[in-house]
Amino acid sequence: MLQTLFRKKKYTEDTLANVFVNNLINSVDASFEDVADLLKSDPEFETKPNFSSTDSDRFLMVVIVGNLNFLSRYFSTAEEQLLRKCIVRKLAKVFGTTYDEFKGHIENYEDFMWRINHPSNNVLYGMSKTVFYKYNLAQFQDEYFREMKAPNPILLKRLDDIMRNYVWDWDAYLAKIKLVTP
Repeated sequence: MLQTLFRKKKYTEDTLANVFVNNLINSVDASFEDVADLLKSDPEFETKPNFSSTDSDRFLMVVIVGNLNFLSRYFSTAEEQLLRKCIVRKLAKVFGTTYDEFKGHIENYEDFMWRINHPSNNVLYGMSKTVFYKYNLAQFQDEYFREMKAPNPILLKRLDDIMRNYVWDWDAYLAKIKLVTP
């Protein structure tokens, strides 16, 4: 009895990918309206951003790409590649596209994130900056930051706080499960 109580559940990459994809999509779907409201009411903006509270697709892509970039911290290269491929396959199915098309979409977001975040390697910071640029938030800032087309550091810190809520807690999750590969 105690042996099964303390034993980790064994998940295949398919099962883990299902949990990962479903939880990311559900968390963004359930909370994006709140994120939109937070950004619309941010005091660093001179005018309110005019994006819709249902315009979550770009935000979801940032969350997906950021979380995919954290995989290498928790899994071996072989496990990461297997899991990543399975995740992308499942996401392609959810979005009604092919694996190759969705993989290309993810690669475009990753390239964008690394380009705007260079020289930093901080994934969370990259996620925040990607949200800033993908939603064209520069136009709503005061003249100084608007002219620079750069995020106000105070706004960027608030975006970091928001994005931190969407980073998968692999430490807690891996304490309960073990990834088994075929």
